[in-house]
Amino acid sequence: MTFLDLTIPDVAAVSVFVLLNGALSLWLSLGIERQLLIAAVRMVVQLTAVGAVLTLLFSVATLPWTLAMACAMVAFAGREISARQTRPLSGWWGYGLGTATMTIAAATVTLVALLGTLQPDPWYAPRYAIPLFGMILGNAMTGISLGLDTLTTAVVRERAAIETRIALGAPRFDALRPEIRESLRRGFMPMINAMSATGVVFLPGMMTGQILAGIEPDAAVRYQLLIMFLISGATGLGLLTAVLGGTWRLTDQRHRLRPDRLTEAR
Repeated sequence: MTFLDLTIPDVAAVSVFVLLNGALSLWLSLGIERQLLIAAVRMVVQLTAVGAVLTLLFSVATLPWTLAMACAMVAFAGREISARQTRPLSGWWGYGLGTATMTIAAATVTLVALLGTLQPDPWYAPRYAIPLFGMILGNAMTGISLGLDTLTTAVVRERAAIETRIALGAPRFDALRPEIRESLRRGFMPMINAMSATGVVFLPGMMTGQILAGIEPDAAVRYQLLIMFLISGATGLGLLTAVLGGTWRLTDQRHRLRPDRLTEAR
């Protein structure tokens, strides 16, 4: 099977569906046509820029440049985690906690795959390392952002109940155990939904892309399973670390609740 190359006119032709969505917004007075247009333009600009950067990166294929690209991805993902919080932690913690836990989890799982399962030569080959790290990082970002947002919102909502448990002698992690469980469940939910629906309800993007590129379906399935298991590991590790870190930050050594370490609701 030969690869089906797409031209710019081919892609431009199907962009009409975005215009149809904008027309629908105008017709129903939804007020989202501007956001749709901006999002579409940003997507085109960002993907075009990333494509050019990756082309250059693949031709150079050195460890420093691969690390630089990974750091740039982490910086943007960390900003997204912070921006998705209704009441983020104040100060450096609002950006640093989610970014650090996401980075450690995604980097650890990616290295396990590169050094143990895939073993490209060299192991840091950007053609493998960057797409793999990006998929794992993006999904870990979603789980961590949901978990932290649920935790901080629950702390404000359930403040009286938490302080009552503390007053009755419960240590801080025991006092916040219901909120921790809720945060972990919500953070895991996108990953669980994706795994449950993959293959029957929808074909994931990576698997679809490989099949369109001419790879045999059974090989594409194995790669997709690899990715889903790696995403699961990174999400679990990052989510647990972030939620426990957030719980630690929202209490002190005297086991008092510290909602003053949250910013005002956005």
